[in-house]
Amino acid sequence: MAANEQHYVMERGQVDRPTKVLIVVAPYYRDIADDMIAGAKAEIEAWGATHDLVEVPGALEVPTAIAMAGRMSNYDAFVALGCVIRGETTHYDTVCNDSSRGITLLGLQGLCIGNGILTVENRPQAEARANPKDQNKGGGAAAAALHLVALSRKWGASKGNVGFKPVAEEYKLAGDPDTPTA
Repeated sequence: MAANEQHYVMERGQVDRPTKVLIVVAPYYRDIADDMIAGAKAEIEAWGATHDLVEVPGALEVPTAIAMAGRMSNYDAFVALGCVIRGETTHYDTVCNDSSRGITLLGLQGLCIGNGILTVENRPQAEARANPKDQNKGGGAAAAALHLVALSRKWGASKGNVGFKPVAEEYKLAGDPDTPTA
């Protein structure tokens, strides 16, 4: 990708009610992580949401931490941050693919996640992507998570009885004396 390419960025939204975002970061490259955290925090605050931050040892642990928080806490969205720089072994491919796959699977289960785990060839690429004044991928990941929250709130609103699901009072159990038999 050329550095001077223009990319479409969706308009910043605003949350309609209290929204908590968990930033999960693998700070293997501390300076890169700090830039991404700064970008993510600024974007979350600009939306009017609040955030917490946790650190994990590496990019492979990011999806696990998000899954745990999704089960055991009350966050509305998650921002996955980290950086994987290609090295001399195939470990790079494993970390890139498996961390991305884990985050994607959690998203398909309904969690609102912005994936900001950088996968780059070298440090200068990482620095440009992490810098809040340059490509600001931390901010972009936060915006993605919050756009997903907005969609989930739009589509998750109560719609009453839809489809074939009966109201709660209509459920009858086999063997229940109040359930009519044929």
